[in-house]
Amino acid sequence: MADPEIPPDAVLDLPRGFATRWRAPVIRAVAARVFTRRYFTHCLACGFCDDWCCQFGVDVDLVHHAQLLAHADTLETFVGVPRGEWFEPAPDLDVEMPGGGSFRTRVRDGACVFLNRRGRGCQIHAYAVAQGLDYHDLKSIVDCLFPLTFGDGVLSTAEEVDDETLVCVDQGPSLYRGLREEIRYYFGSDCIAALDRLERQVLRSAA
Repeated sequence: MADPEIPPDAVLDLPRGFATRWRAPVIRAVAARVFTRRYFTHCLACGFCDDWCCQFGVDVDLVHHAQLLAHADTLETFVGVPRGEWFEPAPDLDVEMPGGGSFRTRVRDGACVFLNRRGRGCQIHAYAVAQGLDYHDLKSIVDCLFPLTFGDGVLSTAEEVDDETLVCVDQGPSLYRGLREEIRYYFGSDCIAALDRLERQVLRSAA
């Protein structure tokens, strides 16, 4: 018997909830389109986007906000922007974010304050590499998972994918394949095994 057809906009239940090490977020379902929508993936190899996705700033969860402030003395010198100009003044409280909320990075001259204006990419990531740190220790979960996102327990595509404003949308591997190891880092190998099974179902249905 053939597998039942899975609509492109379906939301598929996971066998259980999968939480990060900070207990939030917890994902209990996944949007089928994470397995079929594609993006360029290898960001710094891109020669056409001009760091488009960095123009809006990013939500930094409270766990990583604290980590960035702990490195402020050296990071401030590395970035070249005073720490008082890094974030919007008030946090956004959200139980699905690590630490229970986030601060939005400020936009400066049309891009996130942490964008490398002398080259490419995120200065937080570059700083972590220069210091011999795991970038996950400093970069927010929202940043590392983009253009995937989460909300109401569902792992899904970011708005920029859905409205196709993401410059590199539909070029490269699927969002899931491009971010599979990031998902593993945050939600664990059991979550990956469950997602792999759903991926196979979705791709068979789409064939």
